[in-house]
Formats: sequence, structure tokens, C-alpha cells
Amino acid sequence: MREVASESPGPQGSIHHLEIWVPFLERAREEWGWLLGELGYVPFQEWPTGCSWKLGGTYVVVEQTDAATATTHRRTDPGVNHVAFHAGTRENVDRIRALGADAGWYEMFESKYPHAGGPDHYAAYLLNTDSYEVELVAD
Repeated sequence: MREVASESPGPQGSIHHLEIWVPFLERAREEWGWLLGELGYVPFQEWPTGCSWKLGGTYVVVEQTDAATATTHRRTDPGVNHVAFHAGTRENVDRIRALGADAGWYEMFESKYPHAGGPDHYAAYLLNTDSYEVELVAD
């Protein structure tokens, strides 16, 4: 079992951590590790069934657990549909989008890029091999 990090509290309402149960840990480690690294996260914790990356007071966990009731993630089922990250400049969103497919992250809504979320919203929507969606939002 992993040890939960002790740290100073963040602002009320901010996300402390996000835990994502995955069907294949090694693939998740590669795909999520690449994406989170591009967003400024650094490796944080590691244990036999999972790992995490940290940025400021927030960390993201991927874990392959026997408690999972399926081996397929379906973002269209009830529950969390996607996670949106601040991705910095428009140029950085463009850069990550361009490199994503080589790291297991495939573009969604390509014909509407970068305004799939509306004319005043600059973002890339990516889907990984296990069908987890992320939205990379330009500041």
C-alpha cells in the first residue's frame, strides 16, 4: 500500500489529488507520465500497483487495482467524462497536441480545433489508448 503524502493544505476548494484506476499500469505510466510531464508535473510516488506525479499541491495517481470491476474505461458512462488542465499558452497547447499521437494521446474534434469548446475557448481535446479524455486549455 502506498503512503499518502503529508503536505501543507492548499486553498479551500482546490484539488488535492486525482486518482485514476487504469486497466494496464505500464501503458498508463507511459501515456499519463508523458502528458503530465509536458504540463509540468514531476514523478512523485511509486508502488507496485501505481505511481503519481505532482505539481504544486496537487498530485495525479494512476493505479491498477484488483478492486476495479472492469478492464475498459468508457467516458460516456455515468461518472467523470474528462479532466481539463490549464496548459499555458496557445503555443504550448498546439505543441502538446502535435506531439500527442506519438505518446498515445489522439486528437478529438480535429475539424473544430482549437475552438471545439466555442469561439472564445482555445483548447485541445485528447483521448488516450484506454479512452481517457483530457482537455488542454490555453490561458
